[in-house]
Amino acid sequence: MTADQKEATAEIAEKRKEEGNSFFKTAAYPDALLCYEDAIRMCPTHAPYYGNRSATYIMMSKYSEALADARIAVSLDDTFVKGHLREAKCHLMLGESSAAIRSYETVLQLEPSNLIALKEIKLAQQMQEFENMAEGDFIKQDYRRAVYCIDRCLDLSSSCLKFKIKKAEALCLLGRLQESQELANDVLQRDNMNADALFVRGMCLYYQDSIEKAFQHFQQVLKLVPDHHKSKEVYKRAKSMLSKKEEGNQAFRFGNLEEAYKLYSDALLIDPHNKYTNSKLYFNRATVCSKLNKLEESVCDCTKAIELDDSYIKAYLRRAKCYTDLEKYEEAVRDYEQVYKLDKSKENKQILLEAKRMLKKSKRKDYYKILGVNKSASEEEIKKAYKKRALVHHPDRHSHDPPEVQKSEEAKFKEVGEAFNVLSDVKKRARYDNGFDMDDNDIAFDQIDPTQIFATFFGNQGCAFRGATGGFPGGQGFSGFTFQFG
Repeated sequence: MTADQKEATAEIAEKRKEEGNSFFKTAAYPDALLCYEDAIRMCPTHAPYYGNRSATYIMMSKYSEALADARIAVSLDDTFVKGHLREAKCHLMLGESSAAIRSYETVLQLEPSNLIALKEIKLAQQMQEFENMAEGDFIKQDYRRAVYCIDRCLDLSSSCLKFKIKKAEALCLLGRLQESQELANDVLQRDNMNADALFVRGMCLYYQDSIEKAFQHFQQVLKLVPDHHKSKEVYKRAKSMLSKKEEGNQAFRFGNLEEAYKLYSDALLIDPHNKYTNSKLYFNRATVCSKLNKLEESVCDCTKAIELDDSYIKAYLRRAKCYTDLEKYEEAVRDYEQVYKLDKSKENKQILLEAKRMLKKSKRKDYYKILGVNKSASEEEIKKAYKKRALVHHPDRHSHDPPEVQKSEEAKFKEVGEAFNVLSDVKKRARYDNGFDMDDNDIAFDQIDPTQIFATFFGNQGCAFRGATGGFPGGQGFSGFTFQFG
């Protein structure tokens, strides 16, 4: 090419650059890009043309392409300040704070009073500081603070994929899986082969107990990056946890309860962050404990399962059953109420009603206990028990005791009569055994005179009280009898 041809080509290239500048000013960046590309093709060693195309890529948020052009520009002219500034800007937007600082320092060596460099180097230094803090927080497993620090980095570089992935990982480890997945998906929409984003999405699936899908993601990551350390580590951990869980299930099926308990316990030590799988492991161990009649331990494990997954119906049902067996009926009702709240099926409603009936039943007086007999006691055994208890608690037997003792024994005597009144009647006893209220008018004890029941048993058989006025208010005594204590 002759000198004249070179000059003519340079003039055309400059004209295309000016056209590109006009498009740039009106934000018509694709058109500006075409103009700058023409200029570069005609004058490939002219640094400002690369600088202009770099600026256009920056406005289009194509920072990797912009960085490549800025590097070419400064390699062609290492005193090209705008080229260094654009290189620094690209590093900053890509989350490469150290490289950004170096580029800004180069600008300040060339122009010590450059206002853009003086301002933006401070931003790069802030980013570097917050990024270092986030790394330290990951080491300390303080993921909440890590999210805060990464957010500060994103304030300075809102589209940085590196920071988005790092935040997604921290959110995942905090159990905020939906937010984590959304961030990872956002990255994958822009770069569907991003191994780190695939890893985070796989980790979310793993923590959602979608183990097989998680495995597929980890395998895909390792195909892209064979030495991806985190994927190797989590993949290994996931396989170990799944293996222990399956071994525990098999031991349980074969009735090896102690072995199942140990295997579930071992599995629970593998990954404390996997709350959904751990919730199932705690429930499985709770089931083992209930089979071993370790009801308090079963309750404890069910509680841990529910803390990890508050919608775990099976855990509520298991804990409620344990509470019932432990005669903690109020706690059982609360759990059955939660079950019905989560699943308003007819079956769950019936279970809740039965639990409430048992709670009500538990709060009634235990007539069998009052008489000192078991629930299968015969009519004759109930009569004998009544005679024995009535003699022990009769008010006149305690007529010389302190007032508080008299009052207590009077109440016990009345309870003994009340218990006999119900248990000696076939219909009343059946209603009582089935949990029905004993306060209906047709069976209410306050209509029964305990002295009449007593008299029915002892009559005029030498069991009278000498000169007693009776232990009941109003002089309702037994002065016609003589009561001899053995």
